Amino acid sequence: MQSYIENSGLRRHILIVDDEMINREILGNLLQENYEVHFAENGKQALDILIKREHIYSLILLDLLMPVMDGFELLDILKNDDKLRTIPVIVMTSEKDAEVTSIKLGAADFITKPYDMPEVILARCERIIELQEDKSLIRAAEKDHLTGLYTKDFFTEYIKQIEKYNPKKSRDLLVINIEHFHLINELYGRKQGDKVLICIADILQKLFDDTHGIGCRTEADYFYVYSENGTDYDKTLMSLLDGLDDSVPDAHVRLRMGVYPDVDKSLMAENWIDRAKTACDRIRGDYSRHIAYYNNEFYEKSKYQEKLINDIDRAIANNDLIVYYQPKYSIQCDTPTLRSAEALIRWNHPELGMISPGDFIPLFESNGLIQKLDRYVWKEAASQIGKWKKEYGMSIPVSVNVSRMDIYYPKLRDEFKGLLESNGLETNELMLEITESAYADNADQLTNVIENLRSDGFMIEMDDFGSGYSSLNMLTTIPIDALKMDMKFIRNMQKDDKSMKLVELVLDIAKFLHVPVIAEGVETEEQLMLLKERGCDIIQGYYFSKPVPPEEFTQFIIQAKG
Repeated sequence: MQSYIENSGLRRHILIVDDEMINREILGNLLQENYEVHFAENGKQALDILIKREHIYSLILLDLLMPVMDGFELLDILKNDDKLRTIPVIVMTSEKDAEVTSIKLGAADFITKPYDMPEVILARCERIIELQEDKSLIRAAEKDHLTGLYTKDFFTEYIKQIEKYNPKKSRDLLVINIEHFHLINELYGRKQGDKVLICIADILQKLFDDTHGIGCRTEADYFYVYSENGTDYDKTLMSLLDGLDDSVPDAHVRLRMGVYPDVDKSLMAENWIDRAKTACDRIRGDYSRHIAYYNNEFYEKSKYQEKLINDIDRAIANNDLIVYYQPKYSIQCDTPTLRSAEALIRWNHPELGMISPGDFIPLFESNGLIQKLDRYVWKEAASQIGKWKKEYGMSIPVSVNVSRMDIYYPKLRDEFKGLLESNGLETNELMLEITESAYADNADQLTNVIENLRSDGFMIEMDDFGSGYSSLNMLTTIPIDALKMDMKFIRNMQKDDKSMKLVELVLDIAKFLHVPVIAEGVETEEQLMLLKERGCDIIQGYYFSKPVPPEEFTQFIIQAKG
């Protein structure tokens, strides 16, 4: 800032307040080369000038003993005025006894009369102005302008100061987030959204004053608190919700909270925030919980998941990911016949061994990496179909998963067409499974994508039919070529008549639509016969085979060829 002012020719304004003309002239001549200098003969005249605010003053040089209004009275007025108290004051005095009173009234420095050291006066004026400007910049950046809480940079810096002076005290890091805050702004207006933020900040400041904790607002709708260990956070959350209900009852605000208790002092404050935020974000959308605590189990799980995320590219490059195949059999004949297969991913990690798909597939679905995984499976499956076709002269269609993230990929059709061309396949040899959860996100886009894929000749299977609320809605809008019955139906169908009726209902729906039903998770001959009797077309499950690597799957092809 200093270099900018000097290079741009800007000049700061200084107000000299002294009833003696000779003193005003001495100081004026001394300062006018570097500053715009203004004069007042007493405290009253100076106050009138300051109130008019014709200039923004960077410094006041103030004599103490003056008529009308002396320097002490003016200092007292400046100290109690929110706008004027920020102007630094250098008191000009020859009396040592006046210094203590002046300091208590807010004086920043002193210049001793007579003025026999001009270089010192100039240096002290410049230093006081720089210190005040730095202080003003810090004050402006220190607090969030809306809520009055600290900004993140100052929050972490003050945490360091707290730990410097009291390192042995056990403390917690708390992160609070407003669920779907953008909807509050959209539905009720930004003014109402600001009211929510201010209300939360006010309650936090009351609950955690400077003796119990400090608060911060960041990222629009996140709040951080560094507090004494042992605070009842259930009560904290209830206080916040009750206060919001009173202040903004129409907004129906839902909060979630992540707590990193008894923070590890060997880590940096930023790490504490990350851990509390991880706990907070882990319960996003989980309406059964409002508070999550970061503990050792949580840490180990997060570390494990972070390793999986970091290792996915290496796994693809080193072929640690293996595509297994589970056969599907047509059963509406005397002897079950191999119909097709489903491609299922497995991960043989060089350090962790075989990793369950339940560990990494939901993880990658949540962070978007599922697209990388899907493309790898598509490529491997298309290549394997082509190899079997050449080696056995037999086409074994394979179904692959198309996740909700893939639906948004603008070149999805081109990707599949390229795989067919490079492996010499027809569209009916690479079948596409789409789960109904994709429908809930963007039904119109999903419908458009599926219609385009079917117009290209691809077969579309609705996976996990009946597992969610949107199944019937999907059937009214999206054309499909097969229904895959959710395996929970198969597990429960022998328990009671109600469960069996649900299986029969799915089969009746398929008959009405003139599409086959694929039953997943069939493990016993009794299940197979019950499904066959009721008209199920295709069976997939451990009764025939678990998912196997491609070299083991060849036995099913050889058996099918006879």
